[in-house]
Amino acid sequence: MVNQQQTNNSAQVQDLTEALTAARRMQQDWLNYGLNFVHIYVEDVESDWLETWGDDEISNPLFDAIKDFLVSDDEIAIKIRKYFPEASLFDLAVDLEECLRIARENDKASAVKNVLASDIDLDDLELLDLVNSFLAKL
Repeated sequence: MVNQQQTNNSAQVQDLTEALTAARRMQQDWLNYGLNFVHIYVEDVESDWLETWGDDEISNPLFDAIKDFLVSDDEIAIKIRKYFPEASLFDLAVDLEECLRIARENDKASAVKNVLASDIDLDDLELLDLVNSFLAKL
C-alpha cells in the first residue's frame, strides 16, 4: 500500500515536472518570437477560427430554459434555491436537464425527485409537490 502511494506520488511529480517544462518552453518561445510564437503551437493560425468560434457548440434550449428558470424570481425556483443554498445552479441545471430528457413522464418525475432529494430533508409530499411544480413550469 505504501509502495503504491509512493509510486502514485512519483508519477504525479513527474507529470507536474513535464507540465512545468512545457509551460516554461512556451513562455520562452513567447519571449523569443513575440506573437509569432503561435505559429509554433497552432497549425491553422491563419484560418477563420475566430469567425467560426462557437459554431461547433450545440445549442440546447432545454438546458438554457432550466438555467433561466433556476435564476428567475419564480416561486418554485426560489424554493429550489432555498433548499440548495450551497449548490451550484449550473450543476443542478445539468442534472435536471438529464432527468428531463427521459421519455416517460413517471420516470422523469422520479429522476427529478432523486436529484432534488439527494441533499435536502423534505417529507415526501412536500418534495413531490416541488417536483410536480417544477415539471409543470418547464
